[in-house]
Amino acid sequence: MKKVAYLSIAFLCLQACSETKKEETQAQLFARIDSEIKANAKGYSTLKEASETIGHRLTGSTNGSKAEEYTYNKFKEYGYEDVAYQTFEVEAWARGDVSLEIKDEPVKVVTLGHSPIEADVTGEIVDMGNGLEADYAADPDAVKGKISLVYIGILPDSPEGLTNLHRSEKTALAIKYGAIGIIIANQVDNGVLLTGTASVTGELIPIPAVCIGKEDGMALKESLKNQKAIAKISMTNTSDVIKARNVVATLPGSEIPNEEIVIGGHLDSWDLATGAIDNGIGSFAVLDIARAFKANNLHPKRTIKFVMFMGEEQGLLGSKYMVEQAIENNTMDNIKYMMNLDMSGNPIGINAGGKLDSEEFFTDLGAAIQKQDTIYQNTFSNKSGLHSDHQPFMLEGVPILSVNSNLDRSIYGCYHSDCDDFNLVNEDHMTNTARFGTMMLYAVANADKLPATKMDSETTKEFMIKNNLKEKLIIGNDWKWEE
Repeated sequence: MKKVAYLSIAFLCLQACSETKKEETQAQLFARIDSEIKANAKGYSTLKEASETIGHRLTGSTNGSKAEEYTYNKFKEYGYEDVAYQTFEVEAWARGDVSLEIKDEPVKVVTLGHSPIEADVTGEIVDMGNGLEADYAADPDAVKGKISLVYIGILPDSPEGLTNLHRSEKTALAIKYGAIGIIIANQVDNGVLLTGTASVTGELIPIPAVCIGKEDGMALKESLKNQKAIAKISMTNTSDVIKARNVVATLPGSEIPNEEIVIGGHLDSWDLATGAIDNGIGSFAVLDIARAFKANNLHPKRTIKFVMFMGEEQGLLGSKYMVEQAIENNTMDNIKYMMNLDMSGNPIGINAGGKLDSEEFFTDLGAAIQKQDTIYQNTFSNKSGLHSDHQPFMLEGVPILSVNSNLDRSIYGCYHSDCDDFNLVNEDHMTNTARFGTMMLYAVANADKLPATKMDSETTKEFMIKNNLKEKLIIGNDWKWEE
């Protein structure tokens, strides 16, 4: 009897061990991830701490360096052994004094990034509408030796179907057509002033570029219909070559470590406020997703690199450097996907840019996420824009990922402005980014077969054209295909 009893106990132990080792289903894993992040999310609290103790995170500034160190230490605190600084040299621009007088009256103004170290110009203002190529081509000499006035968006009375350009591209066109300065009118009510780079290359531009409030801009446009106006722009700025650092935490893949998924968000911000929305909500969500991988003991098949990019606001400098290094080291082909979180959050779906082998992969993944919470709507898109850290990867044919966001529209009024502070941040939205972003990232990094592969040069070119990016890339000197 004793022998039978021992055998029974042994059988029960083996059965229990077998059940313990039974692999989690995706639903069970996602439920476990979801519960942990809901209970322990740190994105909101770390962004609050950084906003209060560091402030803005301008690349090349003392604050920027502090932000780099802060996130490096957080990765270490969360359990990452392989955390490194990727140091690159950058010409760090910083604003000095600026003044704008129109008809001898002072106008509230802010300097746009990479304007000259010193400028003092006086000239007639010419209203160039939206500041698009067509606006200049209609009269190529209109702004030669004069100051161009353009609207930062597309004016309400414009023809349908126009594609807007970035402020740097509008500045490049003003320079191309001979302007000696450019005044950009903001589109946000109540006199909000916007900063940001006016350079498509990250190098100093030859003319002063400034932003004025929407109300001042619209009043100026109206007055120019009846009479000429002379403007005087005076400014001083600084620009010095310094060192900045991407912060990279690496989680080695369990089965195919030579294949890498990069997830990043730009840590840097402009200096008018703390940059909580642009891009605290993105970069600190990346940091929290990294924390969640460690807290949930996630070991996907592929290597994941969590990156805090610097220099994005000054011309994608950190992400360009990472891609340049990968090309130089012959490791570019190792990068299989790039996921970018920039002013994004509270996901309701996913955007997968590139040539997809399987759209079903993402719709199935979205359905699995939706089972955890129906606020996730499982929307899907395959498109892309420019001017964020996915761009250098995308131009090398790397498939890209981002989230379809459902953020409060009101926060975008403080983009690059002096009101971009922590009070705009929604804690639930940041937690949702970590919840759903962790599930997305793990599913891709652990896939048996990736849903997209790197595009060859011709396919990449066609993807750029399909997304109406050719003109913008040509203006920015980033179109690398001969016609």
